[in-house]
Amino acid sequence: MENSFFVDSDKLSAAALEKKHKLENDPSFRTNHMEYMEGMEIIKSDICEKVMSQVKEYDYSKYTARDVVAALEHETCSIEDFKALLSPAAAPYLERMAQRARTETGKHFGNTVYLFTPLYIANYCENYCVYCGFNCYNDIRRMKLNMEQIDREMKIIADSGMEEILILTGESRAKSSVEYIGEACKLARKYFRMVGLEIYPVNTDEYRYLHECGADYVTVFQETYDTDKYETLHLMGHKRVWPYRFDAQERALMGGMRGVAFSALLGLSDFRKDALASALHVYYLQRKYPHAEMSLSCPRLRPIINNEKINPLDVHETELCQVICAYRIFMPFVGITVSSRESKSFRDGIVKIAATKISAGVSTGIGDHESKYSGKESDGAEGDEQFEINDSRSFDSMYKDMSEEGLQPVLNDYIYV
Repeated sequence: MENSFFVDSDKLSAAALEKKHKLENDPSFRTNHMEYMEGMEIIKSDICEKVMSQVKEYDYSKYTARDVVAALEHETCSIEDFKALLSPAAAPYLERMAQRARTETGKHFGNTVYLFTPLYIANYCENYCVYCGFNCYNDIRRMKLNMEQIDREMKIIADSGMEEILILTGESRAKSSVEYIGEACKLARKYFRMVGLEIYPVNTDEYRYLHECGADYVTVFQETYDTDKYETLHLMGHKRVWPYRFDAQERALMGGMRGVAFSALLGLSDFRKDALASALHVYYLQRKYPHAEMSLSCPRLRPIINNEKINPLDVHETELCQVICAYRIFMPFVGITVSSRESKSFRDGIVKIAATKISAGVSTGIGDHESKYSGKESDGAEGDEQFEINDSRSFDSMYKDMSEEGLQPVLNDYIYV
């Protein structure tokens, strides 16, 4: 099934419109998505080959109910078992998968659920990714917070009680340099016990610098591990280079980051193969870097400004639940994050089964925490959102809801000495 959700072009200049049209319709006009651009670090690693060889041979139609039952009965879930649990044959066994996942979650995490919030500090982007609200051809209000504004936003978030923050930018070195992000990390250290980054991939030495500035972990969405589909969705910019993005987590670990997080954006391509690839990416890196903390996110497509038609293909809540339960059974020790892209009812249910981390008090806009947290009327000097969120509960509401469900909300589990 093809995705068809290119942005409207009414407000583009003639030259920009012509370039956009060529990027969309003439593959020869695009750069090679498998070739590194100038300045991109190439590392020697066998992780990609291991992951992609498994994905290439994965035929989920061959798995039967017998394979699924056997996988659920095994004490340790092998890669072959995991493949069976992701297959359509596992759908009738979702309740049994959920029970097994809940047991594994309890063994490794108890009844805890970790809370964090994202802070978008800039939405300028140099990439043309057709499904993203920040893409360079989307006509939105662009904004980059200065350090005073970042400090104010962070204080508002910290005053709410939050102790972990995830700093995000659009993918633009020109507007959001590594040094700019580093200064934001230094500010975050004043207010938060845990600082994460979700930015454009960088080289090892740059990850080392950001870690020295205060960043603890790095999240990178591969978006899809299907290289052919990736080429049709990422038409311009550094993000177009698939292998550089794939190796980002390993470069982050080489640069000293304590943890890394992985994800495919489910619905861009074949979600079963993307889920397999995401988990194996973690699986093989964990064995290479056993000291590192690793986690998986499970996002689905959401509508964006100027295009309300973007939604995940064939990935409904039932399929998402199957993927998350399979993740937990395969890797009991891995953190699993379910974002505010999902509904309140789904998130409330999945944290009792397999998810261990959720966002609260979320905004994907720029500079709008004061208006959203305090109810103060916006002055209009804000940047537009990356995508529409589904669960808009505040930190207080989320904390209360989790507690009333018998869960133990955790704000931080790491102490610097």
